[in-house]
Amino acid sequence: MKCDTMTTISENDRFECRVVNIIDNLKQWKGVTVEDFDSGGRVYFARVRAEGFNISIGDSLYIGIKELPYGLEEMSMEVHLYDEDDNELDWTIL
Repeated sequence: MKCDTMTTISENDRFECRVVNIIDNLKQWKGVTVEDFDSGGRVYFARVRAEGFNISIGDSLYIGIKELPYGLEEMSMEVHLYDEDDNELDWTIL
């Protein structure tokens, strides 16, 4: 996913991604890797709740991006994972 122009991306924008991997992280969490359809870029989300987990490899999920107001070393954005109903499943910093 190319985000050179963060000022043109709204926090409400969603980008469709495909689930490419699912890992069992203990009993209460799943690790989910999604791949952006356009760029092929991948993001790993480590703490998707296992309760009510109904996601399979190949399913579509959505990501949203929020620019951080400050830089943490080389990290500059929050990436949020959403289901088709716009429920937030997890987030990470890239």
